[in-house]
Amino acid sequence: MFEGINAAKRYRLRHHRASSIVLTSEELVEIRAAQRTFEGAYVRTALGQFSFALIVLKIFTSEFYSIGALFAVYGAGVLVTSLFRRQQGNRQFFQELDDEGTRRTKFRTSGNVVTGLTMLSVSAYITLLVLTFRLG
Repeated sequence: MFEGINAAKRYRLRHHRASSIVLTSEELVEIRAAQRTFEGAYVRTALGQFSFALIVLKIFTSEFYSIGALFAVYGAGVLVTSLFRRQQGNRQFFQELDDEGTRRTKFRTSGNVVTGLTMLSVSAYITLLVLTFRLG
């Protein structure tokens, strides 16, 4: 799933390795916008879930611990999704060199990340409903 250290050598932009590229100001704006939009949103969501889990675990009684644990697990899932989205984002900006040294340029949407996060969210909400109904 994650690519490892040699990814900076495989990814290229304008015939330069990703680790040594000097980006134009337009490219910097594009990359920063993508990071703010996607990576920042996922990390903020994960932090929000962790914070809510901590509040539930600290304030409420032991009957609500399972709900607090659910939000902590959901936050961890969103954080893992954020890491996966960052790894996938490298492929949108750079060309990739395969083992034979040929460049491949393909644009791939982040539909797989959205699908995974949707499944994670739906399963978390269903679990939350089940845990809430068990309280009463």
